Amino acid sequence: MQIGAHVRDDDPLTAARERDADVVQFFLSDPQGWKKPVPAPAKAEIEAAGVDVFIHSPYIVNVASMNNRIRIPSRKLAVQHAEAAGEIGAKGLIVHGGHVRKEEDPAEGLANWRKLFERQAEQGGFAVPILIENTAGGDGAMAKQLDMLARLWDEVGEFGAGFCLDTCHAFAASWPLEDVVDKVMAITGRIDLVHLNNSRDEFGSTRDRHANVVHGGGTIDPGALVAVAKAAGAPVIVETPADGQADDIAYLREALS
Repeated sequence: MQIGAHVRDDDPLTAARERDADVVQFFLSDPQGWKKPVPAPAKAEIEAAGVDVFIHSPYIVNVASMNNRIRIPSRKLAVQHAEAAGEIGAKGLIVHGGHVRKEEDPAEGLANWRKLFERQAEQGGFAVPILIENTAGGDGAMAKQLDMLARLWDEVGEFGAGFCLDTCHAFAASWPLEDVVDKVMAITGRIDLVHLNNSRDEFGSTRDRHANVVHGGGTIDPGALVAVAKAAGAPVIVETPADGQADDIAYLREALS
C-alpha cells in the first residue's frame, strides 16, 4: 500500500524523500487564490523519483455554488488544474464537495456538479480523474452527509467521478469510522484515495482541524485510522502537521505491512 503526505509545493520531491513517502500530494497554485496552476516539478523528475503524485485543487473551488462569480471561475480552475495535473503525470485531482448557501436548494448545487462533468465530457473529459472529497461542515454541503453524498453520486457517478475519503472530515461530520468504508463504497462503489488524518476535535464537531496520526494529541484512536486504511485498500495521504508526518508514515507503514 502506498503511504505518503501532503507536502510543500515548492519542492515536493525533496519533501517526499525526507518523509520516506511513496506518494505525495501538493498544490499547483495558491490554495486561497484564483491563479492558474504552474506545473512543477516536471513529469520526468517525478518519474525519476519513483513517487506517485496527487494534486489538490485550491480550497476556494466550489463548483456547487449558485453564485456565478464563484461557480464559473471554479469550473475553469478545476479544468485548468486537471490539465496541469495531467502534464506532470498525476493520478488525480482532489476537489472538495462544495456547498450552497443556507437559503438555497441543495438540488441546485448537485445539478451544478453534473453540469461540470457534462460540459467537460463534451470536450473529451478531464485530463486526470476528479476525486471528490467529503467535507466536515456547512448546512448546504454536497459531501458532508452520507445521504447527500448518495444524491451527488446519482448526478456524477456515471461520468467516472472518483472519491477521496478524509477521516478527519468524516469524524467531524458524525460518520462512525468503524463502518465508514462500507457505507461509502455502497454509495460510490470506489475509494480512490484516503486522507488519513486524526482530529483535534471531538466526534461530530463539524470542525476541520487535523492532528497527526500519532503523537499529536488527536481524538481518534490511531488503530481506528489503520482499520479504515486497511478496509479502503487505496493510497494513503496524511495531511497532518509537517513535523510529525515522517512518524505518521513510519507508524502506518508498520501497522499496514
